[in-house]
Amino acid sequence: MTPCHYDPKHNLLCQVVGAKRIRLYHPQYSDRLYPVEGKLYNNSQVDVERPDLERFPLAANLPYWECTLQRGEMLYIPPRYWHHVRSLSISFSVSFWW
Repeated sequence: MTPCHYDPKHNLLCQVVGAKRIRLYHPQYSDRLYPVEGKLYNNSQVDVERPDLERFPLAANLPYWECTLQRGEMLYIPPRYWHHVRSLSISFSVSFWW
């Protein structure tokens, strides 16, 4: 699992082996994902699969897109789009940032 975060650059996420489920959140919801302060500013404090709504009430009912990336498939992730990645099997992927 990769905690919810965003990348400052364009990303092509290429699935080489196995499968991963990806959730994408629009940058307009950044405040509702409670970014970490300091050096890890691009990471969310929220476990988006099981949000603690007492600590993070604004994370309730956040809209997102979800897909399953299979072997040989690629997903473009725009800069600053939050994403959460979970492996569904033994998997390997490569990211290309620019």
